[in-house]
Amino acid sequence: MKNTDWFSKDAISDRLTRICEPHVHKFFRANMFHVVGRDADLVIDFGMGLANLRSELHIPSGKPVFAVATHVHVDHIGSFHEFETRLGHEAEAEAFARMPDADTLADYFRTQSDALTATPPTGMTPEAYKIPPAPLTTILAENDVIDIGDASYTVLHLPGHSPGSIGLLDQKTGTFFSGDAIYQGGLVDDLPGCDRGVYRETMARLSDLDVHVVHGGHGAEFGRSRMQEIARDYLDATATGK
Repeated sequence: MKNTDWFSKDAISDRLTRICEPHVHKFFRANMFHVVGRDADLVIDFGMGLANLRSELHIPSGKPVFAVATHVHVDHIGSFHEFETRLGHEAEAEAFARMPDADTLADYFRTQSDALTATPPTGMTPEAYKIPPAPLTTILAENDVIDIGDASYTVLHLPGHSPGSIGLLDQKTGTFFSGDAIYQGGLVDDLPGCDRGVYRETMARLSDLDVHVVHGGHGAEFGRSRMQEIARDYLDATATGK
């Protein structure tokens, strides 16, 4: 399969593209986002790394690129190493530098009998799958700001799904990239590194967050009312032990 055929792309606007890997098992089929900025581009999350992502973004030579990983799980950091300027939360900085299975959960992918529906451009098999280390060049913390010239994004630390999970919020437009902190579909809180009690705190925060549109780590975008519904449903379900 050619590199260009590995990815699907959805132009959400003239400056925002959602990218996905349709031949990857649904559980590992995460969203990647490319935001075109005036002074720099922003790339959020990096899929499985089974094809070269950067070459598919067609970023002009010499233009600065901020590559931001919302967290260190396998389906979000495969192509992280392809970018020179890499940003992620301090809680997972050591994991980005070494990419151990205990943090990335790559071993879950290796054991899936139906992990892929096509041979990727790299030719890598699930059994041989490895994630190249991608040490952070900038360590992020709560309220840090990423400025791309005509938009800026505030870092929100949203742990629970993983210790270093973050979201990026454009407070001017209400555009929110939430990673796996919240999305449409079954939220995951039972893997190594998850913390249900901390996740409840994140959900309480999200239920009150002022946003316009949410671009999650999986699935389609949604609005504030849907985000509130997902967060409150999670709080209700975990409070009753369901």
